[in-house]
Amino acid sequence: MLGALSRNRPLLALLRGGNGGDKAASAALWAASKRFMSSDNTITVREALNSAIDEEMSADNKVFVMGEEVGEYQGAYKVTKGLLQKFGPDRVLDTPITEAGFTGLGVGAAMYGLKPIVEFMTFNFAMQAIDHLINSAAKTNYMSGGTINVPIVFRGPNGAAAGVAAQHSQCFAAWYGQVPGLKVLVPYDAEDARGLMKAAIRDPDPVVFLENELLYGESFPVSQEVLDPSFTLPIGKAKIMREGDDLTIVTFSKMVGYALKAADELAKEGISVEVVNLRSIRPLDRETINASVRKTSRLLTLEEGWPQHGVGAEIWYDSAAP
Repeated sequence: MLGALSRNRPLLALLRGGNGGDKAASAALWAASKRFMSSDNTITVREALNSAIDEEMSADNKVFVMGEEVGEYQGAYKVTKGLLQKFGPDRVLDTPITEAGFTGLGVGAAMYGLKPIVEFMTFNFAMQAIDHLINSAAKTNYMSGGTINVPIVFRGPNGAAAGVAAQHSQCFAAWYGQVPGLKVLVPYDAEDARGLMKAAIRDPDPVVFLENELLYGESFPVSQEVLDPSFTLPIGKAKIMREGDDLTIVTFSKMVGYALKAADELAKEGISVEVVNLRSIRPLDRETINASVRKTSRLLTLEEGWPQHGVGAEIWYDSAAP
């Protein structure tokens, strides 16, 4: 794998590039971020992801994107729109339809010192590359005694979409959430998408970034702080989306929206619901979950994965422990 990498001159050329961040570049990034904001101070999840990747590629020459149709086609879901034109084919690499091949190349590049962002057209296709994710990316830091980091982001749509059948509808949060060595992030809104993506790219460890196809086009309000190029969110920290006293709903990704709607309906009946957006599956913010349950004394978990051995089962077990 590293032998193939050594023959890839564009990737090796990135190793010789330094960090391009300076005050002028930061100002340019700030102006670029603001272009996404509409007149009502909202941006879509797609725009949040695109701007985060754009800014991190501008700030660090070692960051590059690879995957199927990420360049010429601008990405299957247009998350990588405009990146090929801005950064060129050396840093936005269209790959053959071979997840096992380009994922292995990405992991090798990360071991070599680069910071790849590997896009899966859907995480269902990542099953073709599961050996590279688990046995190579996740375990290398441990097996090397902490001497080798693998700073790589695996990103793409996860979970059910519309009319894409069983082989394109699985939620992999629980799958990857049990793997030591991985960090697993699950954004809901534009703030989550932007802040968590930046944190994932900067992280020294492999990050599985599970997006939702149906959320890409949804718009969410954002503050000026969120659009700042320096903005990130801490990995492993949940967010209280709505405070309440009678019931805690713990959820993530698209299900956060359903939980908030349910809370609105229950409020009409005098039931006060607290909604916890996990943001991160691994590490899991057990402190925030347990503090909320101690307050409300009732817990409901909501996810789109299969019921057995799911994320909710882990939360229930932990919350029930003395």
